[in-house]
Amino acid sequence: MKIKNPILPGFNPDPSICRVGQDYYIATSTFEWYPGVRIYHSRDLSNWSLVATPLNRPDLLDMRGVPDSCGIWAPCLTFSDGRFWLVYTATRRFDGNFKDTPNYLTTCETLDGDWSERVYLNSSGFDPSLFHDDDGRKWLLNMVWDHRPDRTFFRGIMLQEYSVDRQALVGPSRIIFEGTALDCTEGPHLYRRGGWYHLMTAEGGTGYGHAVTTARSKDIWGPYEADPEGPCLTARDLPDAPLQRCGHGSLVETSDGELYIAHLCSRPLPGTRRSPLGRESALQKAVFTDDGWLRLASGTSAPELEVDGPDVDAAAPPAIPTRDDFDAPMLDPDFQWLRTPSPEDFYSLTERPGFLRLKGRESLGSLFEQALIARRQTDFAYQATTSVDFAPESFQQSAGLVCYYNGHKFHYLYISTDSAMGRHLGIMSATGELSLDVVFPIEAERIALPERAPIHLRADVQGARLRFSWSLDGAAWNEIPAELDASLLADEAGKGEGANFTGAFVGLCCQDLTGRGLAADFDYFHYRPGR
Repeated sequence: MKIKNPILPGFNPDPSICRVGQDYYIATSTFEWYPGVRIYHSRDLSNWSLVATPLNRPDLLDMRGVPDSCGIWAPCLTFSDGRFWLVYTATRRFDGNFKDTPNYLTTCETLDGDWSERVYLNSSGFDPSLFHDDDGRKWLLNMVWDHRPDRTFFRGIMLQEYSVDRQALVGPSRIIFEGTALDCTEGPHLYRRGGWYHLMTAEGGTGYGHAVTTARSKDIWGPYEADPEGPCLTARDLPDAPLQRCGHGSLVETSDGELYIAHLCSRPLPGTRRSPLGRESALQKAVFTDDGWLRLASGTSAPELEVDGPDVDAAAPPAIPTRDDFDAPMLDPDFQWLRTPSPEDFYSLTERPGFLRLKGRESLGSLFEQALIARRQTDFAYQATTSVDFAPESFQQSAGLVCYYNGHKFHYLYISTDSAMGRHLGIMSATGELSLDVVFPIEAERIALPERAPIHLRADVQGARLRFSWSLDGAAWNEIPAELDASLLADEAGKGEGANFTGAFVGLCCQDLTGRGLAADFDYFHYRPGR
């Protein structure tokens, strides 16, 4: 069986992998998207399905007010003592010299159960990781952020013991590894094998210089010697490799002793350095050499699109529904929203059965209360369709279909009204160059609509090209002339180039800047992968 990369397409970065018996689990970062952390399951390392979104209540996570690309950074999922252990950063500041990075721990016997109240750990840096040693002691690692202007921000990897009885860090804390010349040392994971402690880190930044590096020591406190051969995994010197920005690895061993490194990667659109799908997750096969260093099984440090999988019966690929008619009592977990732990304040599936009702909230780009529900873009080409019943009463009220990266980068096909034109359809875009730099494409003049009729809306994406269409019956479609740049909805584009961490979404939204909460009712949402 072959494992085809990426195993988790679309925005699924910072994979933390673990095995429990014959079951494998990966936890990924979610940043400002709620619920926090997504956990996937597989039995063959090839086919994965979403099984849990654990940070789903206010006492575990409330991100209202956090900037774009903050929130949940690099969780670590482990299993020990009959429980799952999840440590995570809830980052609150992005720009400038400072980072506010409280780290927390929560546990649960089952992934889909009620996770324990969070335990505060520290705030010295991000990317926390919990290591369960053979003697039963537990250790927390995280990178240390150094805000001083005459230093590198990435001070090194810190270690401190965690006491289960006291539910707190105890004893001394010490920086055990300052990294290599690649700099930006983060994403630590610790493993014990053959009398050595093996430290895996991410270095080089999460852009095109990203890498997985390793170091080892006989003592948990160090000193740690970096692999003399350099990075274990990287595409930093391979500009034509289909998988780029490879780094932030974690290690898993199969029941048969085979080793795999889960890592993040991205796939730029051909001929560009823009990755609308965001940072995805992939697997590479690994081995320990005769002299005890962890390396890729291929004998190089280059990522591969296909690797040999374990010798198990391949599971059938999970069936992922692409159409939601909003008939279920709960929102499909494929959808997420922004920041708030109280989605019941802005959406309902019961007030009008068979519809998703979004109650208008703040503007696109608000850091507090948005009525926006969306799913990841997982394909370079796709078509997304919906039907919305919306009767705006003011130009400050809008609803429609949005292709969204963050509050600075989106394309929005919206319905609104004004005194000059009445109810109409228009496009607004934020291109990422300035804060909330909203533009209205000249080619897309506003289109008059009937005052009271549901309107079908459609987005067609082909690589870097996006076109919107509309219909009164869902059969005869009218394509809007404006061709929009879908590649702007990428980490590497526009404001904060190289410092955005999510990926493109497509979904439904409603704004009411009057504060009256006028609702829009969506009959369905259909995402269809293209070619």
